Amino acid sequence: MGIPAAARERLLKILRLLETGPVPGGGGALTSAELEALSGLPRKTIRKDISYLISGSAGPADGAGAVGSCAGYSPEVLGGAIRRALGLDRRRKFCVVGLGRLGSAYLNAAAGPDPLDYGEFELAAGFDTNVNRVEILKSPVPLFPAYKMAEVAGRLGLEIALLCVPAEAAQGAAERCAASGIRGIVSFAPAALKLPAGIAVRNVYVTDELRALAVHIQDNEKRKEFL
Repeated sequence: MGIPAAARERLLKILRLLETGPVPGGGGALTSAELEALSGLPRKTIRKDISYLISGSAGPADGAGAVGSCAGYSPEVLGGAIRRALGLDRRRKFCVVGLGRLGSAYLNAAAGPDPLDYGEFELAAGFDTNVNRVEILKSPVPLFPAYKMAEVAGRLGLEIALLCVPAEAAQGAAERCAASGIRGIVSFAPAALKLPAGIAVRNVYVTDELRALAVHIQDNEKRKEFL
C-alpha cells in the first residue's frame, strides 16, 4: 500500500522543516508534540503519517535504528526515511522551459555568490522557441532551442520542467515536454493543462496564492471584530 497523497504533502512539509527550520534541543530527538509546534499539524496526524514510513519500505535508516523511539524522532533518521519513501534520495535533473523574465530568473538563481539551493535537484538546461534569445542570453547552464528538447532531454536525463511561458503557449510547451520524455511539470502559467496520464503537473498560480492570503486576512479581521 502506498502513502496517500495528503500524507505525502504533510511529510514533505515536515522534511522541509527538518532541513531548514530551527530544531528544538539542538538536533536531538523530536517528540510529536514538538513536530506539531513546528509544523502546525496535529500530532496524531503526524504519528499516523510517520507510521507509513515504519510499515513501508523506508523502514530503519541505514542501521541508524528505527525511525522513532520512546525518546522521539531523530531529525536525521526521520529525514532520511522520508526521502527514501518519497523517492528523494537521488539526484534528479530539471530544466527551464521559456526564457523570459521568469525563466531567466531561475537560470540566474543557480549561479552567483549566493546561488539558490535546489536540494537534490540539478538545473541542467534551458529551452526557448526563440532561437535568438537562446543565442544571446548568458546562463550558467546550457541553453537550447525548443525543437531540440527531445534529443537534449534524453541525453541529459531530464525528468522535470519548470514551465515559464505565457498562458497561450502553455499547452503546446507542456505537450512538447511530455513528448520529450519529461515526466513532471511545474507550471507557472495560468492555464489548465491537458496531458497524458503519467505526466505529473503542479500549478503555481501567484494570483491564487495572493487571493488565498487575502481570504485569511479577511477571516482574521472578522474574528477580531467579535473579540
